[in-house]
Amino acid sequence: MELTLEEKIVYALDKIRPYIQRDGGDVQFVSVTPQGVVTVRLHGACIGCGLADMTVKGGIEAILTDEIPEVSEVVMEEDYANM
Repeated sequence: MELTLEEKIVYALDKIRPYIQRDGGDVQFVSVTPQGVVTVRLHGACIGCGLADMTVKGGIEAILTDEIPEVSEVVMEEDYANM
């Protein structure tokens, strides 16, 4: 059975999650656009952390774009990015 794009993203995030949780944070899938832009919400220690952008771009985005060709970019949900 073929996984949907959303299922592939959630599956990949579940593989990344333990590393983020180890530092007191967490990540949640919010949405994906038809252009492949994935929106995530960070929780816990990630909120307000100066390295949150690096976590999203250098970690989450790098893994998702490598594992899922349909993903073009990963962004943080705006409401949470500025907390």
